[in-house]
Amino acid sequence: MNDPRSELRRALQRNPDDGYAWILLAEHELDAGDARAGEAAARRALALHPGHPEALARLGRAQWMQGLRQEAVSSLRAAAANAPHHPGIAVWLGHALEDVGEAEAAAEAYAHAHALLPHEPQIAAYLLAWRRKLCDWRDLDALSRQVRDAVAAGTAAVEPFAFLSEDATAAEQLRCARLRAAQVARTAVPLPPPNPPGAPRVEDRVAGTDHPPRPGPVRVGFLSNGFGAHPTGLLTVALFEHLRAHASLEVHLFALNRDDGSPIRRRLQAAVHALHDVSQRPHAQVAGAIRRAGIEVLFDLRGWGGGGVPEVLAMRPAPVQVNWLAYPGTSGAPWMDYVLADRFVLPAAMAAHFSEQVVWLPRCFQPSDTTRAIAAPPPRAACGLPERGVVFCCFNNSYKLNPRSVGRALAVLREVPGSVLWLLSGPGRADERLRAAAQAQGVAPERLVFMRKQPHPEYLARLQHADLFLDTEPYNAHTTASDALWAGCPVLTRPGNTFAARVAGSLNHHLGMDAMNVADDREFVALAIRLARDPSRLAALRAELAERRRDGGLFDMAGFAADFAAAVSGVAGRGPSGSG
Repeated sequence: MNDPRSELRRALQRNPDDGYAWILLAEHELDAGDARAGEAAARRALALHPGHPEALARLGRAQWMQGLRQEAVSSLRAAAANAPHHPGIAVWLGHALEDVGEAEAAAEAYAHAHALLPHEPQIAAYLLAWRRKLCDWRDLDALSRQVRDAVAAGTAAVEPFAFLSEDATAAEQLRCARLRAAQVARTAVPLPPPNPPGAPRVEDRVAGTDHPPRPGPVRVGFLSNGFGAHPTGLLTVALFEHLRAHASLEVHLFALNRDDGSPIRRRLQAAVHALHDVSQRPHAQVAGAIRRAGIEVLFDLRGWGGGGVPEVLAMRPAPVQVNWLAYPGTSGAPWMDYVLADRFVLPAAMAAHFSEQVVWLPRCFQPSDTTRAIAAPPPRAACGLPERGVVFCCFNNSYKLNPRSVGRALAVLREVPGSVLWLLSGPGRADERLRAAAQAQGVAPERLVFMRKQPHPEYLARLQHADLFLDTEPYNAHTTASDALWAGCPVLTRPGNTFAARVAGSLNHHLGMDAMNVADDREFVALAIRLARDPSRLAALRAELAERRRDGGLFDMAGFAADFAAAVSGVAGRGPSGSG
């Protein structure tokens, strides 16, 4: 495949005053993940055509990729002012406004783009996802139907992560992921084939002999933008520390995020053979770093989530590539070989809707940091909670708080006088909209209490005031469920028929608390009410949770590390895996 960047550079050597060619080059540089080269090309275009909206848009996108958020907003606002009827520029402005916290303005940008192209499902998907985050449920069903119909017809490659929030089947999620993967594949230039797993590496051969040395440990890599004070770092750090005891593995982390200076980042650095900072590098350089490290099995810890680099995985930097942990669904990508799961979160009947071969762990697929100490909580009043009354909570992100899940929680509040629902504060006017929804359903708005995002230790301390976690669906609690259980708060959930809808259920199942996994909304509401009305029963449930957390296998990271090491050796061709 010819590299369009090389062709454009040659053309610009012949005609350096072709401003439109500089714009096109900027676009290709940005698609290749090279933000600095994209910025340079955009600025050359602007020097030739001051104020050109397409050049300003590429400059804004380059600044956004480099973390220059306010500069990106300024560039994109100027581009939108110069091209008010350009839907693509409006979409990119929406992305940039999200990141600087101008939530309502971002919604207006997406709505403007949708008004310009109302039949374009990709723009509808952006508007739908952001309205979910803002708990703005206007036209939700119509937008969702438009997006799902486009996926079914194969007419749009919408973002698979946002699609997890729709009431779609596992088969629909696979189709969505495959469409997006096909879009990435069209521009991917794979690296030359690597050595097969377990084969001697060139640099490891014994000079002057025909016999390679005995295979050493499996070089296993992990690619993520969450190696720091981030849910991925919090979930994995204790696992990596326990993997040090397994000489069969040599662990490498490839960090797409810069060092945030957090204690978690320092622990990650100390736990592994090497932490490679590949932040803000072009895709080819990231793939090259993985290949040079001789990685045999590469775990993608981001998938289709924000900040991931599927373009790197599509280059095939490792002979075996595994989807695990952060993206709760199938990649739909031919370059991903395996998905790591457990038999509750991904039952055998659901495996047909995954493009990867499933490797099942004997325990819950999700690790956690079991070294965390939980401090004493601040007084209830300091958290905005009443001195008395049951505290229901749901600290899921706001986009999971759809009308059905919120309506279910409000039905519980109506039957438990004096209770409150404790939520994580959302962006923009999300809290205001949720209080309005409560009032419309007969619940005093002040019974919804919102907590601003806290540093993780303070968040865990506050969690001790919560009596019962009321989960959401179709995208339920994942890290938040693990946090709640670790802090002693039972989680009530209704497992669904997709991976994203079964994570909290898997945590309960592997904790031995299957009674907290209910079959339908009626049972969900009824059990929450029964527990809230019976203080002794609720206290017994919390005591059971404390015992199972201490003695059960869910939070046994040494055991998890042993199972994980066996699975890695299996997929690398060194021994038995957990598949089958």
